[in-house]
Amino acid sequence: MKKIGFLSFGHWTPSSQSATRSAQDVLLQSIDLAVAAEELGADGAYFRVHHFARQLSSPFPLLAAVGARTSKIEIGTGVIDMRYENPLYMAEDAGSADLIANGRLQLGISRGSPEQVVEGYRYFGYAPQEGETDADMGRRHTEAFLEVLRGEGFAKPNPQPMFPNPPGLLRLEPFSEGLRERIWWGSGSNATAEWAAKMGMNLQSSTLKDDETGEPFHVQQAKQIRAYREAWKAAGHTREPRVSVSRSIFALVNDMDRAYFGRSGQEQDSVGFLDEKTRAIFGRSYAAEPEALIKQLAQDEAIAEADTLLLTVPNQLGVAYNAHVIEAILKYVAPELGWR
Repeated sequence: MKKIGFLSFGHWTPSSQSATRSAQDVLLQSIDLAVAAEELGADGAYFRVHHFARQLSSPFPLLAAVGARTSKIEIGTGVIDMRYENPLYMAEDAGSADLIANGRLQLGISRGSPEQVVEGYRYFGYAPQEGETDADMGRRHTEAFLEVLRGEGFAKPNPQPMFPNPPGLLRLEPFSEGLRERIWWGSGSNATAEWAAKMGMNLQSSTLKDDETGEPFHVQQAKQIRAYREAWKAAGHTREPRVSVSRSIFALVNDMDRAYFGRSGQEQDSVGFLDEKTRAIFGRSYAAEPEALIKQLAQDEAIAEADTLLLTVPNQLGVAYNAHVIEAILKYVAPELGWR
């Protein structure tokens, strides 16, 4: 069995060819798609977070709105860039959204990827400390966030408060029990996957990672997952961790599917550079008739290793078509691979 959800990057553009021509369009359609996905039996509605871009950015209003409109589906991110975040304020937002969703939040966080502007986190008021990299700062923010999610008091109360306090040091409110165990780290390398395991976070692995061995993407990603699980075991955590991978997968079941994705041109992995130093490998897309698609996906080692699969969706094609994309995988592909 495998949990299957969608991951939307939330693109919008003022073009007549786009179904999402404004930020309002993409926000409202994201809510509608989550509702539709739940009705279809999907397990998760996840949203990408980018700043300074015509994409989804501040996640918590959206997550809370989805939580209020749905009742079963997991609601998450993939990922929140922790370089931009105030850990304590984020903990309050996350606690509120999780309580509205009745404990269904699955927050993917990370150092983040190259952004639209140079050192954009500085505009948000954050800068690495002396001797730190921006990645170090993101992990420092993460550790502070995880600490306050434990729900233990740490702040000295005012001896003459406006309202009565419970005894002892005060914690952040609202506190949502269990949210600490539903935090995921988006990892681009084996080393950061092992760090995530040490910190007790679940693992998100997307469609790109550092090219560490020159092997096919799915092979490297499967090795990353195995390294994560070994590090989790070594850390002595008592619960079972969760692991998700993201894929672009399209079952071609009608003429519209074939027109959009019949010649995707992305049937092989590609290699490039995220920056001057980081060589990355980008995983292939899958688009084929269901019978061929099933055979191709059966060879993907990383999907086999993961318990959760996130389908990246072309959100600018509208809610109805994206619901069809999700339904086609659930109906024609997942049962044949033993995922459902």
